[in-house]
This record gives sequence, C-alpha cells and structure tokens, in this order.
Amino acid sequence: MTKADVLQKIAARLRIHSLRMTTRAGSGHPTTCLSMADLMACLFFSEMRYNVSDPEDWGNDEFVLSKGHAAPILWAAYAEAGIIPEEELMDLRKISSRLEGHPTPRMNWVKAATGSLGQGLSVGVGIALAQKLGHSPGRTFVLMGDGECAEGAVWEAAGAAAHFGLKNLVAVVDINRLGQSEATMHGHDLGAYARKFRAFGWTVHRVNGHDIPAILEVFKKVRVSDGPAVVLAKTVKGKGVSFIEDKNGWHGKPLKEEELQRALQEVGPMPAVDSKKLVHSPKKALRPDWKKTFAFERTAYADKTATRLAYGIALEKLGRANDRVVALDGDVKNSTYAEKFFASFPGRSFQSYIAEQNMVGMGLGMAAKGFIPFIATFAAFLTRAHDQIRMAAYSFANLKLCGSHVGVSIGEDGPSQMGLEDLAIFRPIPGCIVLYPSDAFSAEACVEAAARYQGLSYIRTTRPATPLLYSREENFPIGGSKVLRRGDGDAATVIAAGITVFEALKAYDELKRENIGLRVIDAYSVQPLDRETIVHEAAQTGGRVVVAEDHFPAGGLGEAVAAVLAGGARIIHLCVRELPRSGKPDELLAAYGISASHIARAVKDLIRR
Repeated sequence: MTKADVLQKIAARLRIHSLRMTTRAGSGHPTTCLSMADLMACLFFSEMRYNVSDPEDWGNDEFVLSKGHAAPILWAAYAEAGIIPEEELMDLRKISSRLEGHPTPRMNWVKAATGSLGQGLSVGVGIALAQKLGHSPGRTFVLMGDGECAEGAVWEAAGAAAHFGLKNLVAVVDINRLGQSEATMHGHDLGAYARKFRAFGWTVHRVNGHDIPAILEVFKKVRVSDGPAVVLAKTVKGKGVSFIEDKNGWHGKPLKEEELQRALQEVGPMPAVDSKKLVHSPKKALRPDWKKTFAFERTAYADKTATRLAYGIALEKLGRANDRVVALDGDVKNSTYAEKFFASFPGRSFQSYIAEQNMVGMGLGMAAKGFIPFIATFAAFLTRAHDQIRMAAYSFANLKLCGSHVGVSIGEDGPSQMGLEDLAIFRPIPGCIVLYPSDAFSAEACVEAAARYQGLSYIRTTRPATPLLYSREENFPIGGSKVLRRGDGDAATVIAAGITVFEALKAYDELKRENIGLRVIDAYSVQPLDRETIVHEAAQTGGRVVVAEDHFPAGGLGEAVAAVLAGGARIIHLCVRELPRSGKPDELLAAYGISASHIARAVKDLIRR
C-alpha cells in the first residue's frame, strides 16, 4: 500500500468522524469538513512535524484553523493523531467539552480562538515571527477558507508576511466555491486568488484538493520556498456525499440520522488504519531561556511629562528587564514613543504600518508562543481592530495594548483623532484590565503592572504633558485608586482619571477658597475599579459624587462608578456629550463640560439639591 493510499484511508476516517460528530451534536458544519479532509490528512500525517505528547514543544509545527467552523475535522485529526481519545469526539459542542463549535485554547493544542473569519493568517504571521525570533525549526500552517479571503485583514497579513520574508509560513486555502449563503466572490477561479497572492509577494501553488499524490508533490515544492507560500486547493464542498456535494443551502447543517446513514454508505466503512504511525516527530529544539523579572528602575522625572512619553520610556526599560517583551507599531511610534523600544531592540520590534487589524492579530500569534507583545497606537485607531481584540480575549492572550491621544484634550487635530470610545471597547471584555494613568510616575507603574498581569491589558495615555503628582517609589496595583484630597466635612467626592484628575484638583483649589471641601479620587484602574474605596469615600460625602472623564458617556468611567454605587449616590456625570471640534486643549475641556469650572459648578449643584 502506497503512502497516498494510506492517506486516502485517513481522509475517509476524518470524513466519517466529522459526519458522525455533527449529527450527534445536532449542529455544526460537516460540508466544509468534507471539502478539506484530503488536505488535513496530508498536513497532519505527512507534512507537519509535532510532538503529540507536548503542544508546547518548541520544535513543533503550528497549525491555525482560520476557517474555525470546520472545528470538527480538527478534533478528528487530533483523535487520529492520538492527541485525544476517539470516543471524546462524540462530546462535540457539549457544555462540558473542550471540543467547542469553533476552536478555542480550552483545547491546549489550539493557539488562538478562530471563527471570526479572516483573522487566522495574521495570527499565523505572528506565530511564524515568534518561531523565527525564538530559533524554532518549526513552520506555521494556516488553513483558510475561500470566503474569508474577502476580508481586508487577510491582505494586511499577506503583505506583512512577505515584508518579513516568512519562509516558515504556509497558507492553504480550501477553495470549495460555496460560502454560507451563496457562491464566493471568485467561485472556483483559482487564477483570481493566485493573482492576489502573487501581488502581495507570495509563492503560489495550485492543486486539486482531492488528489492526494498531487497535494504531496505541492508540499514538497513548498518546503524550498524562499518566502511565504500559499497552496490554492480546488475542492468540492460536501465531497464524498453525492446529495450534498457542491450544493448551496447545506452550510452549517448537520445531517439527520437517516441522511447520515445514506452518507456513510457512500463514504464507505471506516478504514482500518493506524494513523498515529504516520505522525512525524519534530526536530529537537530548546525553548528560549527568557528572563523572569518585570521590575525596572523608574525615571526620576522633574517636570511635567506626557503619559504617552512615560509609556515609551517605561517600555524601553521593561525591554531591558525582560526579553520576552516585544513591541508592535502601526506607524505612529514617534507619537506613542514606542520608538525608544524600537531603537534599543530592533530584533524584537515589528512595524505593522497602517494596518491595525493585522497588528493585533500578529500580537496574538506572538503571545501564543510565549512572548509578551506591547502594541501602541492612537486609541481612535484601535477601534478598527475591535474584533481582533475581542478574539484575543477569547484566546486568553497575554497581550498588552496602549491607546494614546485620547479625548478632546489632544487639541487641534480634531475628532477623527480623538479616542472617545476606547473605554467602552475594553471595559466589557472579560478579563481585560484598563489602566488610565494621570502622570508620568503612574504611567511607568501601570506599564509594569500590565506586564505582570497574565492576560489582556489596556493602558490609556494622554497627549499633553501633565504635572507630576506622585513619586517614582509609589505603587499602582491593579484594582486600586488614589485619594488625592480628603478632609472633614467634604461636600462631595470627585472621581476622575487621566487628564481630568488635574481639572478636579483645580476645582478643589477653587472651592477651597469658598470654604467648600472636596474629596478627589484618581481612579487610575478603570477596570477593575476600586469598589471599596469609591463606596467608602462617596458615603463620607453624603453620596454626592461627580465623575469627570474625557470620554463619551457610554461605557466609560461614569458608568463604571454608577454600577459600583448602584443607586447609593447622587451622581453628576461630566463627559463629552457631543461631536467635538478642533481647538486648543483647554478650550475643548471647557467647551465640552469637563473643565475645573464645570466640576466646581457640579459640586455646587449637588450641595443645593
């Protein structure tokens, strides 16, 4: 029996598993599994090298299933390889099972959650970069669907892969012609896909995705590619089952029991083959011996400094302390000051250019291999990558993001550059911490706190230079706050963060001259919020609370405070309530109701009530 014959039998087993699993589950996507079965057999049992007993083996080839709805056949491949027991396949989509409807890292062989289409290639770019950086002999394989190639993020990733010369990255596109609701943009026109990938600098190979000898021959050619390579595989959706082959309307529909029996008759009996014998072990490789520390000596600032500058200074220092730290930029490093890290550590710095979705996806891939990526851009531009950020959280990624140029306080550049929605993006994400430092000392401390935190972190930084409030010895734990002003008989509590902390302090001085006491809290940890302190301090001022923030009303600090106080206070929420204009920072703070005078007026309103 030839190797191709054995792989054909494994492909049949993968088809049978996929059909049975989805029928048992009563949901799933069997037709897309059927189209890629021959490709999966060749990848997992001929081309890829991996250690079935250790998903973290540094020599492993990595696999990203970008078309995540085909999860059943991935689970089937794991079963055939001996990674999971075959009987576990029947647990597909059960609430107690790690075999979810779309892959997540609850299955420890999955490096990133997929299923929001068009993101897998960016993740693959990040993993391949991490393999190069960590001197792994492994390659990264990304199996994509043809429909998702309509996503712009795919081509952001394609351009990046060529730019970085990733000859350890292989994309396989399952071109089965049919999407969810109709035929895809290019149908079976492989030439259209070939022209696009070639235009982005990829080596292109075309193949009949059901001709196993031809697939094996193509993968031989891929091995000698001098850059990223793509295999464009022409396949048939539902392959092997005549009544669903190449037929629209079957996407995401499992077969009923009687249909399953008909399908199994066509596919044939389960072939007797021990697939595990065809798994190839990886080359031996040592995981990088990374430093373990996150501490660095804080800067002795002497004058007002922008928190975005302090972020850049701290990031460079963190990079000296810990060689797991890498930096990614979206062509704004001279504004976020990530350029300091780039200058000191060019080998750990990655320019994504103006392609924020791919930038976050690359970071996710690098985090999946153990690096700690810090990604900085204008907060307003991170909105483009919201879906990638969301999927990073679902991947349990140890990813750090910094959004600079937040709020109307950026000044004359105007509303398109003002991050006014970013807190609403990050606060709802499970497990994501949100830190909003007000001065340079707290900014450096927040960078260290984010680095120590295992999970998704967001740091919000301000464009203008701000006065110094703290010392370089002060700690800023996640979930904490700082009570900056407090006195007996205070009339109200003002809760602020970032730029509005200074407006609150000005309001304190203004009201003090009128013998009105004011309690001021710097809520630098927006998520999680310091519930205990806020509840206690608000109670000491009779439940009179003013929240001032440089953000739109929805999803920001005001809503976080309101949720904590839960009706136990009278709150005036000062925030940006209309579309802002260009202007000088002080003019804009005043024009949109978040300046010191507005805070003082709000306090007086509360006293009169």
